[in-house]
Amino acid sequence: MADAAAHAARAPGAAGTTGVAGTPATAGVAGTGVAGAPGREAAGAARGGAAHGTVGYTRLWRDDPHPLRRARWLVGAYADAPLATRVRDGELITSSSQPSLMARMLQALQVRDGDRVLEIGAGTGYNAALLAHRLGDTHVTTLDLDPEITEAARNHLAAAGFRPAVVTGDGARGCPLHAPYDRIIVTCAVASIPSAWLGQCRPGALILTPLATGLIALRVADARHAEGRFLAMPAYFVPLRGSGPPPQVPTHGLPSRPLLDDSFRFLLNVAAGHMEPVEALALWEHEGRPGRERYGVTVRGERQWAWLDDPEGAYGWPLGPPGGLQPRLQPF
Repeated sequence: MADAAAHAARAPGAAGTTGVAGTPATAGVAGTGVAGAPGREAAGAARGGAAHGTVGYTRLWRDDPHPLRRARWLVGAYADAPLATRVRDGELITSSSQPSLMARMLQALQVRDGDRVLEIGAGTGYNAALLAHRLGDTHVTTLDLDPEITEAARNHLAAAGFRPAVVTGDGARGCPLHAPYDRIIVTCAVASIPSAWLGQCRPGALILTPLATGLIALRVADARHAEGRFLAMPAYFVPLRGSGPPPQVPTHGLPSRPLLDDSFRFLLNVAAGHMEPVEALALWEHEGRPGRERYGVTVRGERQWAWLDDPEGAYGWPLGPPGGLQPRLQPF
């Protein structure tokens, strides 16, 4: 049954629909790293993701009359690579994340028998299929803002034999109808943690969400308090719809070599809007070029901040737009 989910939920055309599985018109071109449409899953460079807006898409689907294109569609459905699945007016709207990244995220979610899980960002329904296979339909809810996407995901899941709750709604508001949750997994990036998510969790629940080109695993204490560290792996997702564009990451005054280092680019994203690039470079070098796993996030009521090594330590940056809580930076 899990294999059926891979076939029927990952590539829309596999569920007997006429959905598209997008691939780049020029093979082998990586995308920009963050796909450009909110509220959907897209880790890394979505295949077909237009590099600087220059690469188009080739429409592939199960019922294509051309056998070579059908063969390309089938390869794409099973490939360990991100897959563009819906394009609107030339803009990537939704995609299916790299399956190995999905698996690592689900492993990090640490689901247990009986857990109730909310997925924010339904995508094709692939993630929800895997969760329903593990936990049962009644323990899984997947949510998306776009009714076309939720309808397609529901059809893909049904074709694969799964019927979890598929809800159309605002991801930032969660889904109180099926709360409380033991786990929340998010497949779109946020600049800060919506308070509704904590309020819909049981004490001890785990929230796994993309933030600042990483994945933060937050352990929930109660409706106003959560804390956790980033996973070591990078993750690039489209922003949650309604959250606005991600903050601009300035690079002025920086030499080119540090910008090639993923750990430094992560720091630039974490501290975006709260730290000058040259200050970030000095901190990064002074602290031994820290990786993502040394960073964390704390939520205490209305206050949220990212930190390096220690929530109360020398370095901290408020989450969300500039203003309010001030950065905490020790001279070095």
